[in-house]
Amino acid sequence: MKAALANGLARAALALVWLLHWLPLPLLARLGQGLGLLLHTFGRARREVARKNVALCFPDKTEAERHRLVREHFQWTGRSLLERGLLWHASAARLKRLIHVEGEVQLAERSTQPVMWLVPHFVGLEVAGAAIQLFQTRTGCDIYTPQSNPVMDAAFHQGRARFGRALLFSRQQGALPVVRAIKQGAAFFNASDMDFGLRDAAFVPFFGQPAATLLAPSRMARALGMVVQPLIVQMLPGGQGYRVKFMPAWQGWPSEDAQADAAAMNRYIETQIAEMPAQYFWVHKRFKTRPPGSPAVY
Repeated sequence: MKAALANGLARAALALVWLLHWLPLPLLARLGQGLGLLLHTFGRARREVARKNVALCFPDKTEAERHRLVREHFQWTGRSLLERGLLWHASAARLKRLIHVEGEVQLAERSTQPVMWLVPHFVGLEVAGAAIQLFQTRTGCDIYTPQSNPVMDAAFHQGRARFGRALLFSRQQGALPVVRAIKQGAAFFNASDMDFGLRDAAFVPFFGQPAATLLAPSRMARALGMVVQPLIVQMLPGGQGYRVKFMPAWQGWPSEDAQADAAAMNRYIETQIAEMPAQYFWVHKRFKTRPPGSPAVY
């Protein structure tokens, strides 16, 4: 009975997202901001996670400044939830009008080496997947965390791969299918700036705080001779759409020191967060894994 109810609610939510995608983006954006304010008001648990993260990462900000940043973050998050319907259902032509790409968009097509797209967790991250499929021809592969609800999981999978140039592998499948796809010519969409525990990870600074950071990106890039290209997604105000920046490939990364590479990756992400701090994914428990003897953060 509980499973049937959960599936029914998931279908209702997905139907609402589908209906809303027909709205003009300026109106959809305002609705998303309103949803974000509701989440900020009633989502106490995630609000407190975001507040703690912001307090740790921006100790020089006043309490009022941190409060405003978290509130704005929830507004961007609300937008990202509702506007996912655009990414999953809007025509390719409409999305191409809304997604503005910059930089070395065809780097993966030209490269004679395998390519890793390094995509930090900004709230508009899903836009990067659509941009990759719409504006360049290299097939991408991705590791994703399955949703607990099977209806929602199927929707995520279908929505992310609907343009036919995305291979999705669940985290439970491990790295082998991804490595195989890379060797067959796919580029790797790598959103690794989250706390996945200490397996193949090390504590390196993130805004001065010890953060469990994966070493696998560096090790994979080194083992497979990959070119690493950051992709940065920015949601634009109102109905202006989205900006996806295909940044220059990193030089000297990976190195022979995976932990130093992880620290360099975090420093780079910090510079990008400084450009749009309210759009980083602050509701994630980035400091959940703690060094031995350190008190819990959340």
